Amino acid sequence: MKRKLLIAIVTALGMNLSSYALQTQTNVQVKKETVLDEFKLYDEEGKLLRTNRDSTGKEGIVAASKYEASKIGADIIKKGGNAVDAAVATAFALSVCEPHSSGLGGGGFMTLRIAETGEVIFIDFREIAPKNATPKMWVLDDKGKVIGKQKTDGGKASGIPGEVAGLLYLLEKYGTMSRNEVLQPAIDLATNGYTVSPTLAEVLKETYDTMIEFPEITKIYWKDGSFPYETGDIIKNPDLAKTLSIIQEKGADGFYKGEVAEAIVNSVNKYDGLFTLEDLAEYKVSVRKPIVGNYRGYEIISSPPPSSGGAHLIQILNILENYDIGSLEVNSPEYLHLFSEAFKLAYADRSKYMGDTDFVKVPLGGITSKAYAKNIINKIDLTKANTHEPHNPWQYEHEDTTHFSIADKAGNMVAVTKTINGYFGSGVCVDGYGIIMNDEMDDFVTGPGHANSVEPGKKPLSSMTPTLILKNGNPFMVLGTPGGAKIFATVAQVLSKVIDHNMDIQDAISAPRIWDNTSAEINYESRLNPEYIYKLQEMGHKVNSNGEWGSGSVQGIVYMPDGTLRGGADPRRDGKALGL
Repeated sequence: MKRKLLIAIVTALGMNLSSYALQTQTNVQVKKETVLDEFKLYDEEGKLLRTNRDSTGKEGIVAASKYEASKIGADIIKKGGNAVDAAVATAFALSVCEPHSSGLGGGGFMTLRIAETGEVIFIDFREIAPKNATPKMWVLDDKGKVIGKQKTDGGKASGIPGEVAGLLYLLEKYGTMSRNEVLQPAIDLATNGYTVSPTLAEVLKETYDTMIEFPEITKIYWKDGSFPYETGDIIKNPDLAKTLSIIQEKGADGFYKGEVAEAIVNSVNKYDGLFTLEDLAEYKVSVRKPIVGNYRGYEIISSPPPSSGGAHLIQILNILENYDIGSLEVNSPEYLHLFSEAFKLAYADRSKYMGDTDFVKVPLGGITSKAYAKNIINKIDLTKANTHEPHNPWQYEHEDTTHFSIADKAGNMVAVTKTINGYFGSGVCVDGYGIIMNDEMDDFVTGPGHANSVEPGKKPLSSMTPTLILKNGNPFMVLGTPGGAKIFATVAQVLSKVIDHNMDIQDAISAPRIWDNTSAEINYESRLNPEYIYKLQEMGHKVNSNGEWGSGSVQGIVYMPDGTLRGGADPRRDGKALGL
């Protein structure tokens, strides 16, 4: 009742709710850190500090998008756990302290290497469409566009979550520790609370208008349910601690069956969802063969469909391999132009061919073929920008948003990208259990007949690209990032800087980046040389500044020649690498 009155008052005054929220939070002193302890993430004015994100270690490295999660993962390795144990603990910790990006209500992918056998595995725990989902589930206008926000907000935006199943499968199959050992740190974090960073504070402001429609979520992420928490505040989530404790005791059944499952179905369907208890009880993890390519003698191991990321990462690298990238100045006009053209070729093919290979045929062999790359590079003009249409990879076919990276000295390597899609997902929060539901159904295209159309049990197309790189069969690099459709383009830039220019992993991550799809419009970080941007415009590129630090949050690890491990984390958000 108070909230409705507030809306009426604000509306009468001619203000929108977001601006009202911002006005009420000005001139507020940043509170003293109480959870980030020895790592200083932001200054006295609440601004992110872009330094001290890297680390070097002998036993292992955990590079995650939150310091608290990296610390929990590193502590697991200190206690004798391997990289897999650390990965599971880190992932559950991120579900607590980075709730706007991933969590128990989401899903993802992981690529891993087991040192003892040298085996590489890809584990798919992506969300799936409920059994009652169809292309007609959303109401469309006469132009075929979804009316309102039903594809991004509320029950019809959510797919069946896979995170809990995926993490527990990983632990049971390849870990050495118990559920109790790897889950307890996340339970403690949810119980005792974590510090709101400038990144999270900004997201809470940005999502104000969405959150106000879902009172269950505001009970957790707004102070007294009234206004969003601010930088330096402490957020506790006892409801999520309760859910994690149930999982700790009962395993996957504690989430996909019983009281938690019933609460998920009730909460999603309260907001027009289509979930059933059977949807949850029947969720299964998929174990797939990773996509494998080669770039200048390095073996690239990455994600197969339903992610497009691995195939198009390799496609981009196959294109770039035809040019002497190492001779070009990093981020010079010629360098940026070449990357832009390679991106456009890959994104053109992605838009036409990619989908869930359990439902549609995808020309993976063609897309990742070096012969195909040689065929399509004749579309690249080194002096001017072009737009690109999908080509025909079928003729080369032979038989294809948080991230953390973990590696240990034994050679165990784990790359995990997981998400709830948009910030705070669909906005649906499972009342009494602290779970934020994903809005992954938005990753399907609208309407039937497309490789990525909605079907019951189908997984929506993704760009997540958790990647491992080997050199002569030995561990070399672990890499990945969030960033939606920009992911594999971002990974390609960082990977190339390390391999082609021998850059330090932290320098490669911190360096300015660009992104382009098929439009000949380069989105660039404003730290790039303005003269170079002007030169790109002369070459025919449209340009659009994406701010000083842009988007993405790369976490990477490199095995150094002296046997140490070198970790880098992205200063664009809250990332921090910790070495042991």
